[in-house]
Amino acid sequence: MHTLEQLKNGELKGTVHLNLSENLSQFPSEIFDLADSLEVLDLSNNQLSELPQDLNRLKHLKILFCSNNQFTCLPPMLSLCPKLEMIGFKSNKIEHVPASSLPLKTRWLILTDNKISELPESLGQLVNLEKLMLAGNLLTKLPQSIHSCHKLGLIRLSANQLTEFPDLILDLPKLAWLAFSGNPFCQGDKTHSQIQKMSLDSFKLHEVLGQGASGIISKASSSDENNLPIDVAIKVFKGEVTSDGYPEDELDACLSTGLHPNLVKPLAHIKEVDCSALVMELIPADYINLGQPPSLKTCTRDTFTQGQSFSIKQIEHIVQQLESLVDHLIKHKVSHGDLYAHNVLINHQSDILFGDFGAASKYQMLEDYQQSGIQAIEKRALNYFIDDMLSLCQPQDRDTQPYLQLKNKLSLITE
Repeated sequence: MHTLEQLKNGELKGTVHLNLSENLSQFPSEIFDLADSLEVLDLSNNQLSELPQDLNRLKHLKILFCSNNQFTCLPPMLSLCPKLEMIGFKSNKIEHVPASSLPLKTRWLILTDNKISELPESLGQLVNLEKLMLAGNLLTKLPQSIHSCHKLGLIRLSANQLTEFPDLILDLPKLAWLAFSGNPFCQGDKTHSQIQKMSLDSFKLHEVLGQGASGIISKASSSDENNLPIDVAIKVFKGEVTSDGYPEDELDACLSTGLHPNLVKPLAHIKEVDCSALVMELIPADYINLGQPPSLKTCTRDTFTQGQSFSIKQIEHIVQQLESLVDHLIKHKVSHGDLYAHNVLINHQSDILFGDFGAASKYQMLEDYQQSGIQAIEKRALNYFIDDMLSLCQPQDRDTQPYLQLKNKLSLITE
């Protein structure tokens, strides 16, 4: 994090990545002093409502974050920035997205948690668009032109006002990660009689184990009368919309999948006036993350630790488990929407556990062809996962029959 004082004193000359959060209501003109070097500008968590008309003076700007501000319109001058490819305006008050606001180089567009009811047809001109984050808006339809966005790999449409499933996206050749829960067309029963309901008072919370967009996971102790393991994990959901949708839909999808050996096991549901939570089995301490989230460079594809590798035998075991899990999800008509290595936990025996249903969507209410299309999208994500695993295969195993057989499973990946 930088300071406005540093900027005004000229201490940031040559800065490539500038991050300013000081309750700003106006764009500091001194930012233009960095025009020869600045590539990433983060002005999130301020009070900005407009940007300067000559923003294109920042001729090297590639990434612009303006989340948690006061914008009501996506600034039209964005399209004039010659290198701008990643745009983030999450949690503003945006109602209007002008056709002129979208740079043709855009790869990653984040408009989560705004008030957008319509997108321009010019969206289809963004032939480089790979990631489109639209959860938590007022969209009733998508522009017809979206079918031209052939590089789109990830779309978040949850928590909008779509009255019909957008069939347009089913033919996108690279779409692999899709979230659409929380729309009028997919409303349904969210009661789960098969899992017991409990009070948060019957548990004692301990240290935080992890925190995500939808909630906080803590270690907890269960009372004897609960008839549960003594040590459990509890995820307390936040109430607001996340980048993937509503936390209540995450909980519903998780409870709708049933039990599987590679899923973190839910034990109980806590539903109180001011608290919604899921009690889960505590994950053994020897499990670690298989992958890391996509970077600004990779956009939709996971990253991995330098030097990370697996034998083909380990990869076969990992893939077989995830294939079994995908089949299980299909049986229960739940799309996970986030089949990524960074959501997979793995131990030394290459046993995996999968969780994080933040982007999951139930689709039993849809037509058969729509269900088939959604399943094909999910299987494409599985193939990308296999592709990532094979990229980590130890060199001595790359000429083996198992390796070649897995390579042949990648038919849904199109270049």
